[in-house]
Amino acid sequence: MRRFLLPAIGIAVVAATFVWFLPKVADYREVWDVLEELSWPWALALLAASAFNLVTFAPPWQVALPGLRFLRALEVTQASTALSLVVPGGAAAGAGASWGMLRGWAFPRREITRAITLVSLWNQFLNLFYPVVALALLTAVGEETALLTTTAFVGIVVLVVVVTGFLLALVNDRLAHEVGDQAARIANWARAKLKRGPVTWGGPSFERFRRSAGDLLKRRWHALTLASLVGSMSVFVVLLVALRALGVPASEVTTTEAFAAWALVRLLASVPITPGGIGVVEVGLTTALVGFGGNNAGVVAAVLVWRFLTMVPTIAYGLIAAATWRRHRPAPATDPLLE
Repeated sequence: MRRFLLPAIGIAVVAATFVWFLPKVADYREVWDVLEELSWPWALALLAASAFNLVTFAPPWQVALPGLRFLRALEVTQASTALSLVVPGGAAAGAGASWGMLRGWAFPRREITRAITLVSLWNQFLNLFYPVVALALLTAVGEETALLTTTAFVGIVVLVVVVTGFLLALVNDRLAHEVGDQAARIANWARAKLKRGPVTWGGPSFERFRRSAGDLLKRRWHALTLASLVGSMSVFVVLLVALRALGVPASEVTTTEAFAAWALVRLLASVPITPGGIGVVEVGLTTALVGFGGNNAGVVAAVLVWRFLTMVPTIAYGLIAAATWRRHRPAPATDPLLE
């Protein structure tokens, strides 16, 4: 039952989104009329924003895994993201793809584990941080929403707890061991509620991670933060360009409001109901943008175009990279920052 229940729920969510919810918001014929009015300059702007988003996948991995070249980093990120979208298992399938490709290119196991952990952690830190920033921006201009306020409050609490635990784990081996044991207890309690087995990591895993990650983070935490920030914000840039290109001007939805909607949905989509949040993202983002004042047809058109440009190129390139990565066996480059 558990094996088939989640996929069934995911299929139901996707079907309800595209067959019932979005047509209720705006008839697809009206959406098509909006798309037909897209001008060539705006089309080129969308393609440029999409290309920029694509190339920003690689730098966080280059920072977290010294010696990884840009093109190989791009292959890893696109392949893992594509597989997480189309293969059962989602994020686990993506992480497994990253591991397999990097091991095939002769990177050490400990460095791969460190890179996967750091990139994932920094993404989650930003997911929790963005709603807080969005709430502050809306409050500054005299707007706020109950859902965003609640989400931002939860984000602050979780962010403080996670970051505090992370920093404590980097202080010394004893604290790392204690933080790891406590985290494992919490994870095991949650998994038990879901009738899942205990985790395989704990205090010793955190000790090993501290020894592996500490030196790199001392030199590169700022670079990892900046690269992760640019990578995630490039997704918002594509959304903002799509809104403006498809008839949702700033007089209807301001940049601050668009950012707030995106930040909220980005956090909600981190709950793995469907691969890539398909259905969940469209419903949440459309509801928020229309609620802020966007016209229905323009919002639906912009959301669909945004999702297409941020998913389809990645899936296409990623599946090709996943099929051909064995032909590329790069020699790890030297890293002057760690010498």
